[in-house]
Amino acid sequence: MDSKNILRPARLKPGDKVGIAAPASHFDMENYNLGVHVLESMGFHVSVLDGIFDRNGYLAGPDVNRANSLNKLFADTSIKAIICARGGYGSIRILPLLDYNIIRNNPKIFVGFSDVSAILSTIYAKCGFVTFHGPMVTTLPDASQKTKESMMAAFFSDSKLEITIKEGITLRQGSASGIVSGGNLATLCHLAGTPFEPSFKGHILFLEDKGEPTYKIDRMLTQMKMAGFFEGIAGLALGFFEDCGEIKEIFSIVDNIFKHNDIPILAGFEAGHGRNNITIPFGITATLDSDKHLLSFHEVATS
Repeated sequence: MDSKNILRPARLKPGDKVGIAAPASHFDMENYNLGVHVLESMGFHVSVLDGIFDRNGYLAGPDVNRANSLNKLFADTSIKAIICARGGYGSIRILPLLDYNIIRNNPKIFVGFSDVSAILSTIYAKCGFVTFHGPMVTTLPDASQKTKESMMAAFFSDSKLEITIKEGITLRQGSASGIVSGGNLATLCHLAGTPFEPSFKGHILFLEDKGEPTYKIDRMLTQMKMAGFFEGIAGLALGFFEDCGEIKEIFSIVDNIFKHNDIPILAGFEAGHGRNNITIPFGITATLDSDKHLLSFHEVATS
């Protein structure tokens, strides 16, 4: 996809209405209420649809209800951004049920991470506008100031974002440009062979995960490699791999998987399942410089 044709959702301003979506697992009410308070303290007016608190086993209600709620949030022109309540599992189940015409015709800020990566990836690919890998409502109560400031900068600023990784680890030297996309490794891996399988050719691929032992990291990366996910990627950026075993072992696996890819590889992005979870826009071009530990975007994320 050409970044020149990518739409940028409207920039937020204090007092804007944001909607809460629950496309995956049900969530803890205490964390949810605290997260809503954080959003209100940031200057947002929070809107909640009926049914968001439903529960269907480990899901936040039946698939069709979760999908319809997200469709309604996109169709509502008074809502300027949609923030997911929680990841967990369930986003992939609603991909066939989303109304991509409604979503495409109503581009707005959509943010989440982890399991929500399935929706971030699919909206970018099918609807052609920027999505945001960032905090969710139930993660905001424990979020660091850096996390909140990064979120505000992505949504409110008219400046091009620059992400400097002070404690970055250069796994492969170099510099390359491409559209940034990606997300949670396990979630993206499970899109293989589906109508929603992403293409990362020419992209700077961002990956993170949590709670996956190193052999599973190896297995998922190997499957994605065999499926052609990594052919022609421009660069690789690695976020947190929380509770995934020895990080040096993960780096060794990455080095082996990408040994035939002449690309810059930079680890240490404070994004994903960690105390810091900086907001990363997906769908716009950036330059990854693994020597300078820098990801610099060529364009602003919002319009």
